[in-house]
Amino acid sequence: MSIFDNIAIAGVAESDLGVVQNMNSADLMAQASVRAAEEAGINIKEVDGLFSSSAHYSMPTVTLAEYLGITPKYMDATSIGGASFVSLVAHAAQAISNGLCEVALIAYGSTQRTDGGGLKNITEPTPFEVPFGYHDPITAYALTAQRHMHEFGTTREQLSEVAVSTRKWASMNKKAFKRELITHEEVSNSTLISTPLTKLDCCLVTDGGAAIILTTKERAKSLNKKPVYIWGYGESTTHRSISNMLDLVTTAAAYSGKSAFEMAGVEPKDIDVAELYDAFSINVILFLEDLGFCEKGEGGHFISNGNIAPGGNLPVNTNGGGLSYCHPGMYGLFTIVEAARQLREECGERQVENCNIALAHGNGGVLSSEVTMVLSNNPKS
Repeated sequence: MSIFDNIAIAGVAESDLGVVQNMNSADLMAQASVRAAEEAGINIKEVDGLFSSSAHYSMPTVTLAEYLGITPKYMDATSIGGASFVSLVAHAAQAISNGLCEVALIAYGSTQRTDGGGLKNITEPTPFEVPFGYHDPITAYALTAQRHMHEFGTTREQLSEVAVSTRKWASMNKKAFKRELITHEEVSNSTLISTPLTKLDCCLVTDGGAAIILTTKERAKSLNKKPVYIWGYGESTTHRSISNMLDLVTTAAAYSGKSAFEMAGVEPKDIDVAELYDAFSINVILFLEDLGFCEKGEGGHFISNGNIAPGGNLPVNTNGGGLSYCHPGMYGLFTIVEAARQLREECGERQVENCNIALAHGNGGVLSSEVTMVLSNNPKS
């Protein structure tokens, strides 16, 4: 039996997003938490399992518990970068399955934009990189993009296609920070940040928070929203610093995806919508390859001609992603929020038709930690 067999996502929510004045990171984390609980129809005082990760607070669960006035029976503040929150779903499911809690809250909040774009996290020293002009994390992602272009002939236009496609999705999302359509030329000709990545290849810097509520299947059935079920899960890591990445064009998503699909009993072709952690445009190409949606080296071709845009064969990052919707430092939790909404058919103009199986994928560090989940609006048979 899987730890997910008796678990469901009962509520999801964001805090205010974009530029949020007169609020700190705890405010946003709490605001999203209360909204998720209200959506589910659960009193916030019923939360007895608390999960978070933060670049702002050394003890985020303790900070949030105090803020909300709750006394959880179980807490977890595992940190593996932006992938932490997808990973914490498994931790919450395990806690619920083992009777350590019944209502689990996973929450995040960050005022990265109003703080001037900086994250107050502790980064391990990189003595083999910093002396050569390394700028974390953009240099690392640019390095993988250059290598992918060198090995497989991936083009500048194909990188731009990622940003253009996500902006098309964002144009249909009223919560997205950037909604104006952009062209391939505008992406390619925007300010060069680190060759070959330009400003529009890079994720946004925004304020924002998100939260999800998990509980037992039986409890979820009696709540406000149609439950979302977890069919498959996997996580892995191959390195911490980019100089120790085993292969610059292959991420640990190749392992996490394999595990998630095997547990779910489905294949990439069965996925109706994919929510990927797009800190940079190259991420989407790498993850689509490593998760098995196309062969290694074919990612650039796979996304071309609007294949991941509205009307394409594989809808990817339907909220606009980290490139256009929001990116408050860590984005992983937002992939789950959008996947759940697509499965509940709540996305209005951007709703994917006949959406029954979704993939949510988190990335942490410099392509360091990768966590994959397969979700559905139906219980696993």
